Amino acid sequence: MSLLELRQVDKSYRQGGLFGPREAVRVLDRASLDVGRGECVALLGPSGAGKSTLARIALGLEWPDSGEVRFDGMPLLDDRGRMAAATRRAIQAVFQDPYGATSPRFSAFEVIAEPLRYAGLSGAPLRARVRELAEQVELDPGALSRLAHRFSGGQLQRLCIARALALQPRLLVLDEAVSSLDLTTQARVLALLTGLRRRHGVGFLFITHDLRLLRGFADRVLVMEDGRPVEVDDPFAPEPAIPALARLQAAMLPARPGLRPGPSRGHKAPAPQ
Repeated sequence: MSLLELRQVDKSYRQGGLFGPREAVRVLDRASLDVGRGECVALLGPSGAGKSTLARIALGLEWPDSGEVRFDGMPLLDDRGRMAAATRRAIQAVFQDPYGATSPRFSAFEVIAEPLRYAGLSGAPLRARVRELAEQVELDPGALSRLAHRFSGGQLQRLCIARALALQPRLLVLDEAVSSLDLTTQARVLALLTGLRRRHGVGFLFITHDLRLLRGFADRVLVMEDGRPVEVDDPFAPEPAIPALARLQAAMLPARPGLRPGPSRGHKAPAPQ
């Protein structure tokens, strides 16, 4: 049984000006995907392809027009659009902008502690858990008293990852979670996430427009095409049949000038330098 299942999901939005007719624009069209326990599924596509809409539906932040969304075999939302408390704890998210996702008034400690306080933790157990989470994401526990927004972008994103892990989720939705970071920090955060997944068995729905980030990270890759995810065996294979993937390959910068990306074997990442 899959951990997360979306089946035949449709979603449209009304668009139009004040003086013109409002028309429905379909973003998702019979979209289906599943994420297994401890599995990393990458959802690839350009901006505007529907990736983030699908992520919001998977998180229970939006209701699909039609279709079915299940978590651990049960409907994600009840008839009133509410999510069970246990399910809400089990699904967490990390978004692209760590500054927008955290309060400028919070210390690093408070960023991590926020969900733990809602769960009823306080005092010495709270402090110990926050320290443990900081160490898991390779942050100095001695720096937790600093304002979070004084950290670098990569450090602040790691704080957001620690916060997402605080309630021991079973699924992390990573919506462009490393896209705003420099290449070195991207590699470090992806290595950190890989280690956390292996240790804790957390499933990932990894959403990105950057083909380079998939090497050595994703177990399966789906590409958004005409409003629905399409699975591909090797996203780096030349001359892909999916037009959206071909465009993403063409936009990918080569490792060395004059070279274009070629086929890969098992999406294996190069050894770190």
